[in-house]
Amino acid sequence: AHRQHLGRWQMLTKRIIPCLDVRDGRTVKGVNFTNLRDMGCPVELGLMYESQGADELMFLDITASVEGRAAMLEFVERVADTLSIPFTVGGGVNSRESVTDLLNAGADKVSMNTAAVNRPELINEVSTQFGSQCCVVAIDARKMEDGESGTSTVWEVLIKGGRESTGINALQWAEECARLGAGEILLTSWNRDGTQNGFDLEMVKAFSASLPIPVIASGGAANPESFVEVFQKAGADAALAASIFHDKLYSIGDVKQALKNAGISVRD
Repeated sequence: AHRQHLGRWQMLTKRIIPCLDVRDGRTVKGVNFTNLRDMGCPVELGLMYESQGADELMFLDITASVEGRAAMLEFVERVADTLSIPFTVGGGVNSRESVTDLLNAGADKVSMNTAAVNRPELINEVSTQFGSQCCVVAIDARKMEDGESGTSTVWEVLIKGGRESTGINALQWAEECARLGAGEILLTSWNRDGTQNGFDLEMVKAFSASLPIPVIASGGAANPESFVEVFQKAGADAALAASIFHDKLYSIGDVKQALKNAGISVRD
């Protein structure tokens, strides 16, 4: 069921990735990870975004309970049968078995977060078995108060859907993920999630400059200009958004047009 892997254009052009948070088979969206609203059927939304020109899709299963796993696999099969663009699935991915199941069901990539923090070897196991292109590590990062030096900003890793603070330096963790074989980092600003205040340019720039693998910027997209900024000023390889697309404030086409106008290379 596996489809042709991602072509070279991906590395040269900037990718726009709508994110669908899936709970009990429905798409939901919140602010700072809470106050969820129902946004519709994820497969239908995915099709709509594909027709608008999305480069990839991200499905995050925020129930991710044991009972929900079989339903999630069924859902992934439906998505794989319906869509032709690559898609990533995350949420509750905590073992090589869960990764194998999702890839076999038709996902192109898997995203892991809490499980990778708890057991970093999982990254290496997945990238060794399936290739680093399948292995996305999601990092939810929150700005910490400036260190004693008062000069550089530090971000810490949050786990369990942003509910639990770890005190781990997020940039150092991202560098470790790259060393272990992660193919890309999905970097979400907890401070910006769902706020529509624009991406966290300072954070994205720090990570993009330090990491040898692509960074997907997430959290805070407000309008097409946000995407122009995160690519031009912060060096992101891809940018992900949910609220502005689900609420139909802007289409993928609007974003790509703005990027083209700014001289940024995107896929039609």
